[in-house]
Amino acid sequence: MSTIKLNKSPDGSDEAPKRSKPVRRASPTLRDRTQPPPKPAPRTVEKASSADRQNSHTEKPARQDRSRQEGKPGDKSHARKDTRNEPRRESRNDSQHHSRKEYNADRPVRRDDAAPRRPVAPTDPDAQPRLSKVMADRGLCSRREADDWIVNGWVKVNGEIIEALGTRIDPDAEIIISTYAKEYQAENVTILLHKPVGYVSGQAEDGYEPAVVLVKPENQWSEDPTQKTFHRGIYHGLAPAGRLDIDSTGLLVLTQDGRIARVLIGDDSSVEKEYLVRVEGELSANGMAKLNHGLSLDGVQLKPAKVSWQNEDQLRFVLREGRKRQIRRMCELVGLKVVGLKRIRIGRISLGKLPAGQWRYLAEHEKF
Repeated sequence: MSTIKLNKSPDGSDEAPKRSKPVRRASPTLRDRTQPPPKPAPRTVEKASSADRQNSHTEKPARQDRSRQEGKPGDKSHARKDTRNEPRRESRNDSQHHSRKEYNADRPVRRDDAAPRRPVAPTDPDAQPRLSKVMADRGLCSRREADDWIVNGWVKVNGEIIEALGTRIDPDAEIIISTYAKEYQAENVTILLHKPVGYVSGQAEDGYEPAVVLVKPENQWSEDPTQKTFHRGIYHGLAPAGRLDIDSTGLLVLTQDGRIARVLIGDDSSVEKEYLVRVEGELSANGMAKLNHGLSLDGVQLKPAKVSWQNEDQLRFVLREGRKRQIRRMCELVGLKVVGLKRIRIGRISLGKLPAGQWRYLAEHEKF
């Protein structure tokens, strides 16, 4: 125990000397050295005490705390329900998200997985077109040529060789033609013949010979620009592409090439054919207008034509169709009689100086 020495005053009295400054009284616990120092309070207690000190300064937060604990309405901004321990309510988007996650657990996501697919009806094989028709529609060849190529094994459909006639396929199937077929097709010839009166275009009838009998070496035009020589192989598959009446003359096309035949006489053909027509009689009122457009044959409206006077007794016709004896019947409907008819042009090919009864080859650069 320490001792404190006190100095006496100069006058020898026991009165304590006066201090110039007041002494701050220390805490008793600090002054008592015999007691162990106090332990620091726990942190939670300090927080609680600091919260208590903060709440002691203001009264409004205390009211808010009481309103929260007691469940009173209180202020709307502070009276919120404590939902931390409650289970979360699933929204519509969350359910969709979970369902997609479970659906896509086994395979990658695709854009069209969300929407159900419509079932595809099986294709009826009997309703599909024949291979030869599809080839002709695509302009690869004629149906007759297509049958020959199929039998020879020159046609592949989706990588498979087809050899059976009448095979039906998908209209969008891939068709590959062998080079042998293309070489065979390149050898096909087309003949331009100046048909005279007295020959029929196709098969012989009523004792009249077909025009093809005029295709002989001695009848080949000496001025043929192709300079090709005659060979008997051209007779194979040679057929007329269009008709010309027995009492008409002019340009007639005979060909082995099915593509040319389709261009000239196909259902969707629009190739022009030009004629010079010698007539007799008196044209009826509005007859020229009717010849150009306004006549019907067998109850079917004719396509528009181009008809004009070439001279005082000859008309010029340009047609895009070929009905049986069409020009002669058209003229009869307007009071005219045909006494002579000559075809001078088919598409871009003209008869030119080719003499009657002679023929020449169609050159490679010539197109209808």
